[in-house]
Amino acid sequence: MNIKAIKEKVEQYDLIIIERHANPDGDAMGSQLGLKAILKENYPNKKIYAVGDTNNRFDFMGKTEEIDIELYEKALVFVLDSSTDEMLLNNNYKNANFSIKIDHHNTVSDYCDLNYTDTSFESCAGMIAQIALDLDWKINKEAATQLYTGIVTDSGRFRYDKTTARTFAIASKLMEYEIDIDNIYSNLYLESLASVKLKAKLINEFKITENKVAYLKVTKKDVEAYGISPHNIARGYVNIMAGIKEIEIWAMFVEDEENNQILCEFRSSKHNINQVAVKYGGGGHLLASGAKVASFEICKKIIEDFNKLVAGSEK
Repeated sequence: MNIKAIKEKVEQYDLIIIERHANPDGDAMGSQLGLKAILKENYPNKKIYAVGDTNNRFDFMGKTEEIDIELYEKALVFVLDSSTDEMLLNNNYKNANFSIKIDHHNTVSDYCDLNYTDTSFESCAGMIAQIALDLDWKINKEAATQLYTGIVTDSGRFRYDKTTARTFAIASKLMEYEIDIDNIYSNLYLESLASVKLKAKLINEFKITENKVAYLKVTKKDVEAYGISPHNIARGYVNIMAGIKEIEIWAMFVEDEENNQILCEFRSSKHNINQVAVKYGGGGHLLASGAKVASFEICKKIIEDFNKLVAGSEK
């Protein structure tokens, strides 16, 4: 897709709304707030809103806003970091005058008027930064901080498979804006005592199948005992099973009582787990995906599928 089409649409509208998936991670928040900061810097007379639910872990980057749904009718709406619209908090984007999707996930669903997906990027924040650079949009310190944070979190601190020379080049460019790296990492990775205690508990509890599939089940009792949200546990603790020689796929299942669902996060060092995530209504990347299911019984079936996946690859 010619990204100049994005700039043309931006310049046609005085009202712009930026959305991303619900229960945001660092990339969702970073790309959303980063795009808002860039657009405000380059088009100061436009009204620009970043909307959606929040995650207190990323409050240091900025806040989202609440707006009336009537505003959508005259707005250009960006939807970021969301492979399908099922990931969104609501369907307000459908009321937009025009909508643009920007995403980097493997599960592709073209649900907006203009859709830009590039699975070679490690993060949506990286895509936004590259778009800004290619369009000669000015980037300020605020935007650079938010985009850098998104890149850091979705690349696993520059360790995951989609991390390339381009990733480092973009990060280096963003660092030219004198962002506070120490502050970013302190906000992202300093842990509470409750968090460390939960991590210690989970390390002693995960199971490993004979097919090198590790998994953890976290019940509502654990969630309540440690005072950490189900989404933060699912995404923030899944990788305690990473980097172990005897494990090739690892999965985290967390009970979300409020929404009557089980949050699932899947990771692998070598297997395409995205296909299993899609089977259960989720999606993501080849080596990092997720889903939401109705019960722990379904989680057992997911583990069976992962066992078959590993066994099949060894034939």
